[in-house]
Amino acid sequence: MADALLNVQELNVNFTIGKKQYPALREMNFRIGEKERVGIVGESGCGKSLTSLSVMGLLPESAAITRGDIKLFGNSLTAGQGEGWRSARGGKVAMIFQDPMTALNPLMPVGKQIAEMALTHLDVSKKEARQLAMEVMASVGLSRIEQLYTEYPHRLSGGMMQRVMIAMALICKPKLLIADEPTTALDVTIQAQILDLLREMNRSTGTALLLISHDLGVIREVCERVIVMYAGYIVEDAPVEDILEHPKHPYTSALLQALPSVEKRGQLLYTIPGRVPPLEERGEGCPFVGRCPSASGICEKVTPSLSSTAAGRHLVRCHLYPERRVSG
Repeated sequence: MADALLNVQELNVNFTIGKKQYPALREMNFRIGEKERVGIVGESGCGKSLTSLSVMGLLPESAAITRGDIKLFGNSLTAGQGEGWRSARGGKVAMIFQDPMTALNPLMPVGKQIAEMALTHLDVSKKEARQLAMEVMASVGLSRIEQLYTEYPHRLSGGMMQRVMIAMALICKPKLLIADEPTTALDVTIQAQILDLLREMNRSTGTALLLISHDLGVIREVCERVIVMYAGYIVEDAPVEDILEHPKHPYTSALLQALPSVEKRGQLLYTIPGRVPPLEERGEGCPFVGRCPSASGICEKVTPSLSSTAAGRHLVRCHLYPERRVSG
């Protein structure tokens, strides 16, 4: 993918707790092409949201990139004193945060919050910014625009707030949209509307999408490719249908076994034994070794590399598939 829009190379992120550093993301390598729709899945604590915050340059003070690079259109975002991120955020890369109630300013009308994005990143007047805000509010399916423009966030439903967040992200027509659990806490009807909106946005504007979710059903609906994360590592990366129909990593297989279905009606659902190891307990070897039914001696001592299977499009980090290492 020589024309990659986003290129994450050997990214490592550490947290400082007390006087010690603990790895939270390790050997992160992935690319997103223009107009591509990519999903990231995994349990809580696997590093999905941290990956998105790293791409946006919004890591908490206790976290830092210790190795690797993040490139947008071939230009490094990590070089310099954050100037790359300041020039990219909002205009080129935008993000829908997980909880719109906490992401929106409770003291400012939602219309002004959307218009503020245009005033900050586009060369427009206040009148033009207001007009752009109202147009993008209509494009995401909001109604009664004139009235809604002056409403405060607490007056809106969850679905409406999520649409306001999407409008804020889209007003500058970014090349990449990061959506972190955009359908969390929404009922199934509103969830379907939000997913339809993301797909339509991708078709009509060409904006690439990085969708973070714990719901494989949502990923299947929206994405072309899926990245599976576990304990700060990418453990599998492949087209969606390949992952869902022919999973290779034991963790991915376990996630799929735990999904409910009509065929499993009346049966106890499978649960993955154990838990995702916290930062302080992550050591050498395969990150999934303590929960894996296929683990062997080498898994406890050697961290597997991300390797390509014979088909070339399916990447997996597992000692069961040592064919060809992938880097950069």
